[in-house]
Amino acid sequence: MQPTVKQYTAIVGGHTITFETGKLAGQAGGAVTVCLGDAMVFAASTMSSNPREGQDFFPLTVDYEERMYAGGRIPGSFFRREGRPSEDAILIARLIDRPLRPLFEKSMRNDVQVIVYSFSADLENPLDILAVNAASAALMISDIPWGGPVGAVRVGLIDGNFIANPTFSELGNSALDLRMAGTREAILMVECGAQEISEDVMVKALEFGHNALQPIIDLQETMAAEVGKAKREVPIFKVDPALVEQVYQRVAGQIVAHLDAPHSKSELNDAIDQVKDNLVEEMAADDPELATSVKEAFEEAYRTIIRDRILNQGIRPDGRKTTEIRPIWGEVGVSPRAHGSGLFTRGETQVLTLATLGTPKEAQELDTLTPTESKRYIHHYNFPPFSTGEVKPLRGSSRRETGHGALAERALVPVIPPESEFPYTLRLVSEVLSSNGSSSMASVCGSTLALMDTGVPIKAPVAGVAMGLIKEGERYSILTDIQGAEDHLGDMDFKVAGTDKGITALQMDIKIKGLTSQILSEALAQARTGRLFILDKIIEIIPAPRPDLKPHAPRITIVKVPVDKIGALIGPGGKNIRTLQEETNTRIDIADDGSVFIAATNGENEAMARERILSMTETAQIGRIYTGRVVRTTDFGAFVEILPNIDGMVHISQLDTERVNRVEDVVQVGDEVTVMVIDIDDAGKIRLSRQAVLEGWTAEEAKDRDSRGRSGPRPGGGNRGDRGGGRGGHSRSGDSRRFNDRH
Repeated sequence: MQPTVKQYTAIVGGHTITFETGKLAGQAGGAVTVCLGDAMVFAASTMSSNPREGQDFFPLTVDYEERMYAGGRIPGSFFRREGRPSEDAILIARLIDRPLRPLFEKSMRNDVQVIVYSFSADLENPLDILAVNAASAALMISDIPWGGPVGAVRVGLIDGNFIANPTFSELGNSALDLRMAGTREAILMVECGAQEISEDVMVKALEFGHNALQPIIDLQETMAAEVGKAKREVPIFKVDPALVEQVYQRVAGQIVAHLDAPHSKSELNDAIDQVKDNLVEEMAADDPELATSVKEAFEEAYRTIIRDRILNQGIRPDGRKTTEIRPIWGEVGVSPRAHGSGLFTRGETQVLTLATLGTPKEAQELDTLTPTESKRYIHHYNFPPFSTGEVKPLRGSSRRETGHGALAERALVPVIPPESEFPYTLRLVSEVLSSNGSSSMASVCGSTLALMDTGVPIKAPVAGVAMGLIKEGERYSILTDIQGAEDHLGDMDFKVAGTDKGITALQMDIKIKGLTSQILSEALAQARTGRLFILDKIIEIIPAPRPDLKPHAPRITIVKVPVDKIGALIGPGGKNIRTLQEETNTRIDIADDGSVFIAATNGENEAMARERILSMTETAQIGRIYTGRVVRTTDFGAFVEILPNIDGMVHISQLDTERVNRVEDVVQVGDEVTVMVIDIDDAGKIRLSRQAVLEGWTAEEAKDRDSRGRSGPRPGGGNRGDRGGGRGGHSRSGDSRRFNDRH
């Protein structure tokens, strides 16, 4: 039977977005396609029939599958199929997850899965915002209980004007790339990169974006009313409030005592765990099945105590004021062989970032559904288990690590000098050595130190700070530089990075139903104060980028060669360029525009490679003197290779200062001779003169004598030209003299 297909449209930023359901994936809980131009994504949401046994958290899974067929491409892997998710796909999956998760009842235990596919990519309209909207719509029309809808929009800033859902080409001219999602009333998620945007402009951008996404909210509510399924009843696993109150009364005094005593993170955790273990042993002695409920009640009690102390007394778990930043110290030059290194420590959070410089050829190639083919600034973030005092197997980078690395990268890209000024690929790796909150922002600070230690002429230092929130009803408290417990028990993780001029990156995750622009505005203002404080600390460690690179860092020189000489420089199968690199101990990259990048660790090797490249790609010039090898002789002259694969002809009349009867009387094949270029005709044929070098003539004089020598009496014998006099006999041994190619 032909399915009933329904379409819905909304106008956002002057563009029509189309939602369609009823055609695809009929057995999913909810399935939707979303189109903008020729860009199309598909989302399906499904929930398990039964709750997961023994689970103590809500099991939500969100995956974004990047399909290369969407862009008319075959994957570049050996298997010619998609392998592990690209970094872009991981980041889009996180972008989808973050606004959806807060709107689920956290006491649900049924598995919920949201899968999003790219069906079509037009390389003009980004897919990420469409993916968030498609996932929200799929949940709205499904039988899954959820507190949506969510609308998502991208905001750009071009020539001082905000635009909604800019295209890739428009983003190239935008000072802002803000992705955000929200409900009708409030903002849920923010992800942003910016060119040092002020806090006031950022607040206006957030307000603009929240207004722009409202048509998406309207559309989804209409979809749910017309084609949505009835929401399924699912069991909710909440702890008995009476048990929570009982536990609170029994442990509140002990917990407060431990919070008030001086403590480190591990000391507090150990003390709180001991209180919990004693409580469980006491209350569940006669009923072991009660142990799980007691543990959950204890966590609720602990959360209540922490939050009440902050809201009512302004006391944080470590005793700081709400705007106070933990003690900061740092170093540079920690690694003697890395090209640059920066150690940044804030409280119990410590990050060591190490920098490596490479040639342009080492830029990361991107195989994604965006127009961007490569990037020269790469930032990786590692979070080993020892950083939190834990023991876990190493399984490669997690989604969280990928996201934190991308955030730090986004924060620093605006201050990285362009390739024309600093022709390097840069890879920074942030190793989290100790963590108690804000490790992603510590990696931004450590990376600034590493870049300046390397000698990268960054536009300005960048610092980052993580802001938190405790909110109960209308009462709230914004926290600067949150630590682990405040992140875990609070309502917001709001990361802001930037220079002293403005914001370069912003990311917000929340656990409640949304935030107003008023709270966001206050958080941004408080974050700026904290950021400026941290920037002062960074400048105390290293005031400015080092004037020179480290001795073992590569020095890259750019040489421009004619585009038509690139093939000769590379050689058949890359033979010439490989030989050149081996003989000069350098690394050489060649761009399509004729830019040749020479990377060397000492000046002698660089100079040798540069001279060789110039000689291999030089074009003959009239009046210039060259020393070359005779490659062929004829009755009328000798052919001399003056440059690699470039020959010119010395007429017999121009071989010596005296009359020459046979070419072989003066030169033989293989001899080296010094000659001057006296003419190049329209066909590119080069006329050379050895006599001009011996006589000291100009190219014009030699050309004139060459013309007369071939049409009338030859110079030589009694006729030596206008200069008169003679040099007598001239042996070929005189040709051992060398002339500078640049003479």
